[in-house]
Amino acid sequence: MLLGLPAHLAPQSTGRAIARACHVLACVLLASAALVLVVNQIVVRGLILWPAMIALAVMIVLLVVVEKKRTPTAIAAYLLIGSACLYLYAVTLFAQVAVVQTSDAFSLTLPKIALIMVGGSGRRPRRSLVWAVCGFVLGEVATQLATWQTGQSSRFDVTAALALALVVVTVGWGIVARDRARRAQPSLHRAALDQQMQGMRHDIEQQAAALLHDTVLNHLAAIATSAPGPIDPRVARSMASDLETLVGREWLDASAPVGTTRDWHRSELAQAVESAREGGLEVGVTGDIGAVSRLSSTSASALGLAVGQCLVNVEKHSGTSRAEVVVYADGDDLSVMVIDDGVGFDVSSTGADRLGLKNSVRARMERVGGSVQIWSSVGSGTSVVIRVPVESPRASTGETDHALSGGAA
Repeated sequence: MLLGLPAHLAPQSTGRAIARACHVLACVLLASAALVLVVNQIVVRGLILWPAMIALAVMIVLLVVVEKKRTPTAIAAYLLIGSACLYLYAVTLFAQVAVVQTSDAFSLTLPKIALIMVGGSGRRPRRSLVWAVCGFVLGEVATQLATWQTGQSSRFDVTAALALALVVVTVGWGIVARDRARRAQPSLHRAALDQQMQGMRHDIEQQAAALLHDTVLNHLAAIATSAPGPIDPRVARSMASDLETLVGREWLDASAPVGTTRDWHRSELAQAVESAREGGLEVGVTGDIGAVSRLSSTSASALGLAVGQCLVNVEKHSGTSRAEVVVYADGDDLSVMVIDDGVGFDVSSTGADRLGLKNSVRARMERVGGSVQIWSSVGSGTSVVIRVPVESPRASTGETDHALSGGAA
């Protein structure tokens, strides 16, 4: 989370922007390498450079696939097939172009950097660094093999190493910024909760002051208007009762506007979170957790089951081991946001097999007057916002209880 927004949105948007920039740069480099081939072919008409042109064309096609998919399979295919294409490209230039005599030649550096640029394609930043290193290693291996086969000079490519360093610094900074955001968000929620608690404390202090003021005035008035001598026993009993009320906390418990942490631990929502944690999912909970006590038993049960199903979906489908649950109250509604930064999915094309999302979440909340909103896209994680109206507790009918307990997928 970052300033009330899902934690994965800003980092994922940044990651996609970095990936797109890397892909554009790789395309420019491959196009530049192709232009070098065309110029050499025009200058020396007897050269046979079409195998190198085919190799570059294959790399460009694979790069387009990586831009659209960004899956490990597409990236691995680009690196493996691309390194083979780089080998063919290097052998062709070593054999045909006289000025290309070393493995760090400018013409060879262009496609090598294009291999390194795939490092920005991974959906997870740390994996992106691995892809970039693999691109650098495979590029060097391909050119060194071509150098060895053609008898040319072997040199370490400093330019390609600097390109790798650039990718590492850029992606590494993204990792640092993302970790900072995750560490800062619980503090932001705690600050918001502290502010709310200060407001509650102020209201309670005002109520206590008003109660004390009224009680003391009533006692003084009773004493002032009573006849000389002992106080009337009924007045004395009334004073004793008022003093017990002031010393005790019955008035405080009766007037507290929201629930306490103790109410959270007894709630169905807390049970759903604990169940997900027992299943191996790392679940962070922030926000006004005590607000769950404002729900009726029917709504609380439906909310707990719906959030539980969302966490099951995260565990089974998201490809990540971490989720966030944020609770906050807004007027007459209680909202719970379930967030993950996993692989995401296309909401519009959700199939009939995703009954957990349709029946156990959306339909269940609609039966208690709530609503569900889902934001997700492939590669950008998922955010599910569940809103349920706050209502006074009421006894649930057997039919409703049966309906709420039977929709798990």
